[in-house]
Formats: sequence, structure tokens, C-alpha cells
Amino acid sequence: MITLTESAINRVRDMMTKRASGVGLRIGVVKSGCSGYSYALDYADDVAADDVVVEHGDVKVVINEEAMPILDGMELDFVREGLNQSFKFRNPNVISECGCGESFSVTK
Repeated sequence: MITLTESAINRVRDMMTKRASGVGLRIGVVKSGCSGYSYALDYADDVAADDVVVEHGDVKVVINEEAMPILDGMELDFVREGLNQSFKFRNPNVISECGCGESFSVTK
């Protein structure tokens, strides 16, 4: 299961309202970087047969079932630090991250 903090729920809701179309937020992983994987965020315009949908009230998160073993248990947060704002991933499956923080590796 993937959870979202109240801050992340509000941010996704705002993003979807401004976009005025789509189903929700799509979260995935791609092979990348020096550690193995990086997170991929996009708008979900539809739900495929091999997608898992996690609902937090009126906010939907769509994840391809192949990514679920890597993302299972993750919490998505949205933080503001001074002028910077970003989504933060708290993933219990991550065992190491590269120095720049762009990629990560997980237990097999």
C-alpha cells in the first residue's frame, strides 16, 4: 500500500484541479542513475488493466502493478523548504541512494 500525507493529498488535488482533466497522479519507477531506480511522476489520464489504484478521499494514485514490490509501503509527502517545494518519497524498501539523491536501490 502507498500512503500520502495530508500535504501531498492537497498538492495532488491542486495539480489535478489546475489541469482540469485526468484520473489522478501516476507514480512509477524507471531504471536509472548509478543506484538502479528513480521515481517517475506523471498525470494518469487513464487506468490500465495492470494498474493499481490507491484512493485517498477524492485523490487517486495510479501505480503499475510491476512497480508495486518496489513502492509497497512508501509514503509520499509534499514539503516546502524556503522557496523550494517538492515531493518526498519515504520508501522502506530503499537500501541505498546515490550521492546526488536522484536514484536508489532496493532489496531484491
